[in-house]
Amino acid sequence: MTPDAALAAWPAGELRPSLPPLAPGVAAALDDEESLAGCTRWQQTADGSREALTTFAVQGMYCAACAGLIESAVSAVPGVRGAEVNAASRRLQVRWDPRRARASALVDAVARAGYRALPAQRADAQAALKQESRNALWRLFVAGFCMMQVMMLTLPVYLAEPGEIAPDLLALLRWAAWVLSLPVLLFSAGPFFGGAWRALRQRRIGMDVPVALGIAITFIAGTGATFDPGGRFGAEPYLDSMTMFVAFLLGGRWLEMRARARSTEALDALLQRLPDSVERIAADGSVERVPMARLRAGDRVRVAAGQAFPGDGTLQDGHTEVDEALVSGESRPVLRRAGDGVIGASINLSAPVVVRLDRVGEGTRYQQIVDLVQRALTERPALVRAADRLAGPFLWTVLALAAASGAAWSVIDPPRALWIAVSVLIVTCPCALALAAPAALISAAGALARRGVLVQRLDAFEALARSDLVCFDKTGTLTQDRLRLVETRLAPDADAEGLRVRAASLAALSRHPLSVALAEALGPGQLDWAEVREVAGRGVEALDPTGRTWRLGAPDWVGATGRSEGARPVVACAPRDASPSEQVAYFFDEALRPEAADALQALRRQGVEVRLLSGDAPASVQAAAASLSIAQAEGSATPERKLEALAAWQREGRCVAMVGDGLNDGPVLARADVSFALGHGSALAQQRSDFIILGSRLGEVPAARLLAQRTRRVMRQNLTWAVFYNAACVPLAMAGWLPAWAAGAGMALSSLAVVLNALRLSS
Repeated sequence: MTPDAALAAWPAGELRPSLPPLAPGVAAALDDEESLAGCTRWQQTADGSREALTTFAVQGMYCAACAGLIESAVSAVPGVRGAEVNAASRRLQVRWDPRRARASALVDAVARAGYRALPAQRADAQAALKQESRNALWRLFVAGFCMMQVMMLTLPVYLAEPGEIAPDLLALLRWAAWVLSLPVLLFSAGPFFGGAWRALRQRRIGMDVPVALGIAITFIAGTGATFDPGGRFGAEPYLDSMTMFVAFLLGGRWLEMRARARSTEALDALLQRLPDSVERIAADGSVERVPMARLRAGDRVRVAAGQAFPGDGTLQDGHTEVDEALVSGESRPVLRRAGDGVIGASINLSAPVVVRLDRVGEGTRYQQIVDLVQRALTERPALVRAADRLAGPFLWTVLALAAASGAAWSVIDPPRALWIAVSVLIVTCPCALALAAPAALISAAGALARRGVLVQRLDAFEALARSDLVCFDKTGTLTQDRLRLVETRLAPDADAEGLRVRAASLAALSRHPLSVALAEALGPGQLDWAEVREVAGRGVEALDPTGRTWRLGAPDWVGATGRSEGARPVVACAPRDASPSEQVAYFFDEALRPEAADALQALRRQGVEVRLLSGDAPASVQAAAASLSIAQAEGSATPERKLEALAAWQREGRCVAMVGDGLNDGPVLARADVSFALGHGSALAQQRSDFIILGSRLGEVPAARLLAQRTRRVMRQNLTWAVFYNAACVPLAMAGWLPAWAAGAGMALSSLAVVLNALRLSS
């Protein structure tokens, strides 16, 4: 049986207390390392052993209590070193020892707990998610249809005066309503009973426990009132309320499911970029279609227009435009010709091309991005963990309040005791409390991903929102990674064009950064040189067609009169024993990033202080600070000095955000309250940072801070709403002022309101 066939063979609903383990065909597929390549990262542990970090998509979970059940079940598997579930994104991340555990055993553990798990990047997971959505819609349809029919049958009982309806007709109406409530109980309410059984079987309590109790008690009471109107349950029709609050709960869950899927769509889009198979060109020129897992570095592949590049590589044949928006942050298509590099998962837009793969799988830039996205989807920040810990005691309190309310009202007004106890069970909603923070954080992370900013630590949103000081590195961060020609000095009677040609042609003979910058600035220069010699640290010299020796390099070595001014590098060009009219000096400066001034100004408008801390020469740092209106700047700062400065600011009570890109920025990025690394920066800087700006656009720093502040406001709104809702509605239910159907509607709308409020962050 194929994995797809096994998936299709699974039951459509969750009517049983637990789901069967995976079919053997699916298990065999999962235990093949190549099939896990898209969702598993292999890493070395401290003792040199091999460890797997696998991400699964989970079906059937609705609240934080579900997350706890899954974590407990997976953690019990021998060889599992850690399991973490994010309820908002419904992702499970497992660290496991491949020598002691298998991926199929992890999935079986989830199935035994009553849920379903599939590798997050497999097409099966996407198909299963769609199937789950369809099943939820069917349950909602059945509950809504039966609810309307039951309401139609019970309405005459409410409106008619005693004795107006004949006893046999009244019994028929009640029996018909009871029959129509059975599909709601057995099919539509199946997930609630299944979730409650799973929780109780593991000796834990989840949100489905009070809901299932409320549904069961109401149905039992309704059955008693239907078949024995004069009995202990009385003649009050209960089944209309039962069908109504089941329909409301399912409607809220379905809308919540759709909203949560939308909040993670930007992150999921990054995880589904690579093609399933590609055309590989063999040494003899033949072409075969192979799956991604069989590609190796050095393979030549043909990439059609509209297809994603399967790995990082070099364009060998053809030219095209490439969409790198999701992997580099570049919003406009970029032109790539033969010899240019391409990034894996970027989209070929224009024409078929042939690419030689330099890196595939681990080590590609795309895989690094995927690892960061998976981390954001599965991480549970401190605020989320605190809310999860509160959910269990909260539910026990709810059960105690419901029992106490029922007992009290059985003395005060016995006919109302059952309804009030059911209303207390149903109205409470720890789901809203548990989803308040993660829904907002995932939505914000998705919004940043669409802008080309990846989040490594969800906790960093809170620190970024509080930050009041942003410190920038200079070289490579505020400045571009190249020099620019700012001034040319030569005598008034000099041959400007002749000197330009000589300087340009000599610069083209060297790969020194200053020579490269000069050649780009001066343009082409054609001259035949002989006896070319480059002197390390000094420059390049050669004989011109007349036999005269010319030099290009340091002014004192060339023998020219130009000297370096401050921090500005200078390159001179002149022949041996040159007169002043034969000399030319080119002055360079670092090029500030075009968006740097606007980004810093945007931070100042937000009330943030901006400082500059760099290891570059003080004169160069002060020049950059003056250009950007930075009042406090320090040069010649070693990594140790940067840490000292950062610690001093933090002792003053400042919340510091650090922006850098270099290897020497790694320690200070790790120590800062929140940190940004630019996409072109070193691997160490990116590993130590909280946010990575793929396109290296500084304007994303103030934009991310504004979003972090909005995220904090939304989280506080969600938490306030969740606390206020429960504080207001539980007393109302206990006082008998909230009927069961209204309690069900309130619970559903509470969770939905939290998710929809968080969804505003993704716009």
